[in-house]
Amino acid sequence: MDTTGQFMSSILNVFETHKRMTERAVEQVPDEKLHTALDENTNSIAVIMKHVAGNLISRWTDFLTTDGEKSWRNRDDEFVDSFKSRAELMAYWDRGWSCVLEALKSLTAEDLEKSVSIRGEAHTVPLAIERSLGHTCYHVGQIVQVARIQAGDKWNTLTIPRGESEQFNKANWGEIGKSHS
Repeated sequence: MDTTGQFMSSILNVFETHKRMTERAVEQVPDEKLHTALDENTNSIAVIMKHVAGNLISRWTDFLTTDGEKSWRNRDDEFVDSFKSRAELMAYWDRGWSCVLEALKSLTAEDLEKSVSIRGEAHTVPLAIERSLGHTCYHVGQIVQVARIQAGDKWNTLTIPRGESEQFNKANWGEIGKSHS
């Protein structure tokens, strides 16, 4: 069994799935609502996406050879909404995702035995990958939740709609999962 290949394949799958989920959610939000925070203590979708992309660019540029917190990163600026258009936001988002996906695809089994540094702290490569995945998924959840609120009644669910689990299960697995008393 090729556990390294399985691990890397599953990691790529989860990153790619969360990227697509975010993009499907954001597509449902009007341009102006991308820049609207729910209140003064939260970030807009655009700001969260900017932060995620900035984090991915920093962490995954020269992943194996330089600290994940790059000296050129301006983390505080990631929380300032500076994008003028959806296209500009999405271009930066795609740049961050290109960094992580290309870096992950280039890793070898030997690379998984190495250590990298994030903010001066040593991490095994698998731990650094999982740390990045956890951080990214945390913010994807925020983006999807805010998108759901901002889209209002026009929202199309990204997963199985409420009240349709049994129908979904039956269509996909027949009677499996249905309680038999």
